[in-house]
Amino acid sequence: MRARKLLTDWAGEGFLTKAQYQLLQKETVSDLRTTNIFLRLVLFIFTLISVGAAVALFFKVFLSRPSDQTVGVFLLMFAAVCYAAAELAVSQARLYRYGIEEALAACSVGFLCAGMQAAFFSGSPYSPKLDAAESLVPAAGAVCSLWIWRRFGFSYAFLAAMIFVFFLPGYWTSSHSAQHLIVAAFYAIGLVGIVMVRSRHRFDYLDEGYSLVEALLWLGIYVAINLKLSSLDMPTQWWSSTRATSEFTRPFYWATWALIWCLPPIVLARGIRQKDRFVIAVGAIAAILTFVSNKPYLGWPRHTWDPMLLGVLLTGVALFIRRWLARGPSGIRHGFTAMRLSGKDKHWMSVGSSVFGLLSPQSITPAPQTSSRDVRFGGGHSGGGGASGDF
Repeated sequence: MRARKLLTDWAGEGFLTKAQYQLLQKETVSDLRTTNIFLRLVLFIFTLISVGAAVALFFKVFLSRPSDQTVGVFLLMFAAVCYAAAELAVSQARLYRYGIEEALAACSVGFLCAGMQAAFFSGSPYSPKLDAAESLVPAAGAVCSLWIWRRFGFSYAFLAAMIFVFFLPGYWTSSHSAQHLIVAAFYAIGLVGIVMVRSRHRFDYLDEGYSLVEALLWLGIYVAINLKLSSLDMPTQWWSSTRATSEFTRPFYWATWALIWCLPPIVLARGIRQKDRFVIAVGAIAAILTFVSNKPYLGWPRHTWDPMLLGVLLTGVALFIRRWLARGPSGIRHGFTAMRLSGKDKHWMSVGSSVFGLLSPQSITPAPQTSSRDVRFGGGHSGGGGASGDF
């Protein structure tokens, strides 16, 4: 699949002749069934609705007022059924990023967590601040999400595992500082493992998937140590002049402030060294978030013109980098260029344009024409079949 996408990309840019493209296309024939991103999302949502409706109908028809333990046991069974259906959809129906198998895999994780909560911890309402035993629920969700990422290659399954890990420390300690440290430590361990594994796949098709995962882990570490981003009362703290350091010790608070300034250059250096777009993008995002959260950290008041100043700064930096690259030999400096080298950018721009068109249909709808009694058109003739008339 990756080779076919590259062939289409290269042929569209004129790197391959038509004869070369047809010859190489015959050598990369795949029996997998794929679809575009829009139909994939539709099938994903429809499958979620269908599975949810089927489970609800089962409980409505066959079970009347079941206990929480009974509901939990059946949900665990449905989790196994959904995962088996996802495996069959891939191995038998040959679905690849089709939406249906993705929704089935997602339902298996959801039913697993809900079933464990209902079957084993139904005595009290769900809360992330109970006993350590309840941490088995998000732990199981994280492990299952990691397995789905490893098995099916869904990058968002790894993101789901990171979200599950984010809630784990709340079951173990009530110290906010310790919770941030534990989450950052988990992400750092995962980052070290991904970097070690990725080094063996530098030039094959797995490198792109590991690149996205590494970028997510870098971003997770940054969010974990930036107290102004991961705090629950973030909007209140951002627009107030108080520092709100009561729940954190002063050394820990200022240490995280120093780290949010040190981490973006490290991420950018890693991305530039590896020529990794995802990691470079995360480094740039982290740098922007550092500028945005600096005033709340220092307790300085925010002003309405702050976003304007940030926009001017970012625009200036982008223009400077673009011109600096363009002035290099053939517009290239150290392997980087501002010129578009492939059709990927064009493809994503067209997808983005389609999404914005769907979100704002009124922008492409022609305005209704108002008629005036003082203007009268006449004298025109409509041809065809002898018909004529004024218009």
